[in-house]
Amino acid sequence: MSLTPAEIQARVDRAREIQSTFSPEKVVGAVTRLFDLVPAEAPDEYSFPAFSKPTRDRIFGGQVIAQALVAAARTVDPRKSAHSLHAYFLRGGDEAKPLHFRVHRDFDGRSFANRRVVVRQDGKVIFNLTASFHAPEPGAAHQVPMPDLLPPDQCVEFTENLAADPNVSDAQLDRMARLRPFEMRSFRPPSTEKASAHYQWYRLAAPIGDDPLLHRAFLSYASDMGLLSSSLLPHGFTWSTPGLFSTSLDHAMWFHDDIRVDEWFAYVMDSDWTGGARGINRGLVFRQDGTLIASVMQEGLLRLVPPAA
Repeated sequence: MSLTPAEIQARVDRAREIQSTFSPEKVVGAVTRLFDLVPAEAPDEYSFPAFSKPTRDRIFGGQVIAQALVAAARTVDPRKSAHSLHAYFLRGGDEAKPLHFRVHRDFDGRSFANRRVVVRQDGKVIFNLTASFHAPEPGAAHQVPMPDLLPPDQCVEFTENLAADPNVSDAQLDRMARLRPFEMRSFRPPSTEKASAHYQWYRLAAPIGDDPLLHRAFLSYASDMGLLSSSLLPHGFTWSTPGLFSTSLDHAMWFHDDIRVDEWFAYVMDSDWTGGARGINRGLVFRQDGTLIASVMQEGLLRLVPPAA
């Protein structure tokens, strides 16, 4: 089943009308508050309260990645910046319940520091992260060139992509239209090509100041948006394909430089392999001037659930 151009436009118009009722500053501010972790009574422990009005069936993976990174950074000399993180998603989180973060100070050296963060909900571990921090120092430098990409204004706006997907219900479209801290423009190959390479341009919908940690937290948050779809594309699947259950299993990220996420940056993604109900997804983050800012790898679960008899 496909939608007619008139039906798609009607869905786009409704989604944009919903978006117009939420100020960009309010939406971005709501995500910023995710990183306001509350110190617990014990040292190096933090909590995050339950959502008063949950909007998802489970906690978005990018949220807990960013929160754990912020928790780790709070225990590190501010002269050291996060250069890598490695994380595992163990159980789905529930927005209606609080989160508990325990930071383990595994190493503090002159140049590097290493932290482990264990995240619990209802007393059970749902996520863990290891992050490494490095004091700036000079060294040899090279990078792969940025691919030849269409600029943001020539790519498809995220809402238009959603509206054109017949598997996305009106209720899902309305909900996702409200939850857009980032402006997003995307390019995907025609479905007939079954290619894995695609890219998205991101820019925060409102400025967030100059704190480098906050910008890295937002980049970590965004790094889980769209990446898993890379291993779906060669098979003609999307996250809304009926019977498909997909979720992130692990996530690794390397930060090469500072970034301003309230300016356009490109997330270039592809997939090397799928098999055994899993898929590998790879991403490179570039500033608009072509500077490589971060590298990302993720494995996801891709499970097709047969229809009920």
